[in-house]
Amino acid sequence: MRIGELAEASGVSARSLRYYEDHGLIRSERTSGGWRDFESSMIDRVVLIQHLFAAGLGSATINELLPCLEAPPEGRTGVMEQLLAQELERLEAKRRDIDREIDTLNALRSDAVSPWARDVSQVDFLG
Repeated sequence: MRIGELAEASGVSARSLRYYEDHGLIRSERTSGGWRDFESSMIDRVVLIQHLFAAGLGSATINELLPCLEAPPEGRTGVMEQLLAQELERLEAKRRDIDREIDTLNALRSDAVSPWARDVSQVDFLG
């Protein structure tokens, strides 16, 4: 199938597919005319890659994970579990950073309300 057909079947732009191919995430053969020719199995692979990107993984990590995901369970070496554990720790650290930033902003927002603004309802502007 040509790149446009793969794009339509997977819901991913042709530009993204070229990126995936440039980074070794998907493969194609070239026709005698120079066109990319993808196997239909690439549809499932592209969808999987999309899910992995949505999980916050980068293309280098995805490239390491794909062979593990495609291997039968008895052929897996533990690399996938190690990579996923590293990614989970990275995301947990990111979550801690975000939580700290939210706490800081909430504290600043609370402190930003001046005493005058807090007591404005008690001020007699006419009197």
